[in-house]
Amino acid sequence: MDIELTNKTQPQKKNFNFVDTIRCISMIGIVMEHCSMVPSNHYNRLFDRITETSIIQSFKFSTIAFFLIGGFLINHKFQEYTPGQYLKNRFKKTIGPWLFWILIFIALTTLDRYIAYTKGGDVGQLVTEPFKFICMLFFRIVMFSPYWFILNFLICISILLVFKKYLYNIWFGAILSLFSLFYSINIYAGWIETTHTTAILGFVFYLWLGVYFNKYYDKVIWLINAVSWSKIVIITIISLAIAVAESSYLNHIGIEDAYNTLRLSNIVYSLIMFVLLLKIGNINWLQQNLKPRETTFGIYLLHIIIIDRGLPLIFQPLKLNVLEFTIWQDIGTLMLRFLITYVTCFLLTRLIGRTKMKWAVGN
Repeated sequence: MDIELTNKTQPQKKNFNFVDTIRCISMIGIVMEHCSMVPSNHYNRLFDRITETSIIQSFKFSTIAFFLIGGFLINHKFQEYTPGQYLKNRFKKTIGPWLFWILIFIALTTLDRYIAYTKGGDVGQLVTEPFKFICMLFFRIVMFSPYWFILNFLICISILLVFKKYLYNIWFGAILSLFSLFYSINIYAGWIETTHTTAILGFVFYLWLGVYFNKYYDKVIWLINAVSWSKIVIITIISLAIAVAESSYLNHIGIEDAYNTLRLSNIVYSLIMFVLLLKIGNINWLQQNLKPRETTFGIYLLHIIIIDRGLPLIFQPLKLNVLEFTIWQDIGTLMLRFLITYVTCFLLTRLIGRTKMKWAVGN
């Protein structure tokens, strides 16, 4: 009898396995996006331009999806720890691996430049002012490479912690959304630089939205399940088409950052894609074979190095003229580069995760 009462009164544990599925798919999209070789808006034929833009746009939901999932996961942590305790734990698990791989990246880049110098390359800053060279390289990696988003993520978390007492206030979320909207308009207005480095406050809203989603998880999932598959799929396709159209228009009017993540159309597409992924839910094959909980952070940290320092060792000797590629050659090369990068990062992350260096991949 006591056992029955215990079972009845014990709260049912919610299954959040979909988080790892979304995290895995988003990471695939991020790696894919960074593997491109052909400059954007390169093709002259309308069909080629639309195909190129559609491929790029298809994966542009990934960054916003990561912030949404990040907010979803940290909601309970905010309640369990004080702001100081949470930040201490987060920085310990994040900054260490982040700095470690940045230093590896700097070391490999410095070695590459030195080898080029010994083979008769120009005398660069590495030889004349090595300390300044390394400092400038560190600055560029932190501020202008994908490593920036780790720092940006921590800044966003810190902002939410500062305003923790307003965390579930809808007006607080509305104010944060205005910052994101500012960057959307700025793409056209050009008030400030449109690089991701300037968008420090542009992603806080999506972290907050993830926190809010966690709080009202049951209601949100009920609403999503109430919508038919056909409607969600149709809305997703329409939002993708609108996002492709906006990027095409931005390319047409000469905007350099035509694929900016904070374009209004991409924000809508990213949110709808997130809903679609929630509707799909957990994909067991991804969980069992790609181990997203164990590998996602490591893949993110490693893929930048593999793309920048590893892939050139494979593709430069081939002396490919990417500017002469057809759209299909471009797509084929993109897929090949993606597979090499993702598989290499996955295997390295799994290997490192079995050693005492597992902290370097977030384990």
